[in-house]
Amino acid sequence: MNAVGDMPERALKVRDLEVAGATGPLPARLYAAGPAAKRDMLVVFYHGGGFDSGDLDEADDFLRSLAECDHLPLVLAPSYTLATVSPFPAAVEDAHAVLQWAKKNKTKLGWNGKLLVTAGIEAGANLAAVCALMSRDRGGPALAGQILVMPMLDPALSTGSMRQLTQCSDREKAATICAEAYRGYLPHAADRSHPYAAPLHSSRLKNLAPALILSAEDDPLRDEAELYGAKLINAGICTTVRRMAPADLQDPNGRNECACKWQAMGEIANFLARLEGRQGA
Repeated sequence: MNAVGDMPERALKVRDLEVAGATGPLPARLYAAGPAAKRDMLVVFYHGGGFDSGDLDEADDFLRSLAECDHLPLVLAPSYTLATVSPFPAAVEDAHAVLQWAKKNKTKLGWNGKLLVTAGIEAGANLAAVCALMSRDRGGPALAGQILVMPMLDPALSTGSMRQLTQCSDREKAATICAEAYRGYLPHAADRSHPYAAPLHSSRLKNLAPALILSAEDDPLRDEAELYGAKLINAGICTTVRRMAPADLQDPNGRNECACKWQAMGEIANFLARLEGRQGA
């Protein structure tokens, strides 16, 4: 059975709500498809935007597809404090606070609390990865998995794909955007080596949740995603790394289409199935 398409359309309900961030309420959106029953799995997805932009509408199409995949997870998409308002660690503290809020508000969400997964794209994938570190370091909430789509993990911008990827027609523009984003998010140089800002350079990667990492052939972020996957594997973390083919973008600025349902959703659906299998074993 395919992850999306070729199956009866499922009624999808999308609800706006507020969640608790580190310092106050945050707008969020809850996606639920299928029958109104408590779900085993909640996926908390953090939007992209380079830490200084982005909103809940940015990944809406992708999140609708995710909520409608075979396993019908609940999907919670919270906002978080942007660097233009307050730099690091405001965003990661918000991201982790949302996980704690979700665990305490299972009934409100329609979730039974069994499986909690963090996920995100680009800057949001950084937050998802960091939440795995924070949950381990702070004693919870326990995570079943982490899904990192084209993650931003290296403030040093030191990888080969960031510096010399010839397949990416706008590599220099993307590198400039990433550098500007990190300057805003990490204005203090000392923070650029903090594991909660630069997961790729963390030396403590044991005892983390299983990971799915999706890179893209023509993405300057490709190498840092794959290097992080290799480091997780070396640390004994069950990790799947997949490189997606270049996306055929209708909009040259639509990089999130690289993570669209046609390429990423099958991998994500398989990963969620493995998490459910572990929970049922």
